[in-house]
Amino acid sequence: REEIASRFTRGSVSVGLNVQRAGALSEVRLNEAALAQVTLAAQRVSELTGAAPARIDGLLSIRGVLEIVDVIESEAETAARHAGMLTTLRTALDGLAGARAAEGQRLHQVVRAQVDEIARLTSLVDTSPARTIDAIKSRIGSLVAKLVDTGAGLDPARLHQEAVMIATRADVEEELKRLKSHVEAARDLLARPHAAGRKLDFLAQEFNREANTLTSKASDNEIASHGLALKLVVDQMREQVQNIE
Repeated sequence: REEIASRFTRGSVSVGLNVQRAGALSEVRLNEAALAQVTLAAQRVSELTGAAPARIDGLLSIRGVLEIVDVIESEAETAARHAGMLTTLRTALDGLAGARAAEGQRLHQVVRAQVDEIARLTSLVDTSPARTIDAIKSRIGSLVAKLVDTGAGLDPARLHQEAVMIATRADVEEELKRLKSHVEAARDLLARPHAAGRKLDFLAQEFNREANTLTSKASDNEIASHGLALKLVVDQMREQVQNIE
């Protein structure tokens, strides 16, 4: 656990261990005390009955004369085995770290391109002609004209207040500022050599929140289209950063 934790900070690592013993797992031992007692008993039986002396194979087949016992490792053998396990574990972890580093280089390019695309789409919304004062006035003027055409009795002062509220709700300036700030933070994380996966994951959630708000507030088809494209790129980024340490 310490070896793994010292190398990797994100993700789940499973380790499988196979051990092959070079020597036997057990050995046969002669219980000399039991053999002595059995031999004496066999001799006494032979004296009493005149039977032939007991054969060696017969004596050895008696339970307890031969014992099969597990081999007990010495402290030195146990220490050597543990050291061998750690050595092979480090070799495996080195290979895993190398593979993750190679994958990280590829993901770095992918995520960097996605962040650049987010920045590009944010800039398109920021510079969209639909966000100019004249364009906003035109949209609000058209809406007011439709209301007036209905013949409803509308208070000019109240109508002005409603127009101001519509313009305020349609303003995406704050969302654009936060998106630009998140882009800079993401680029800073990608430029650093330390683990950034969790922070990038958090930024992806923030990107998604701003993209959703921007799209919902869009009062122009062009801005709405850019917002939808932005959400798509953010979703793709969220998938990729799950694989980044």
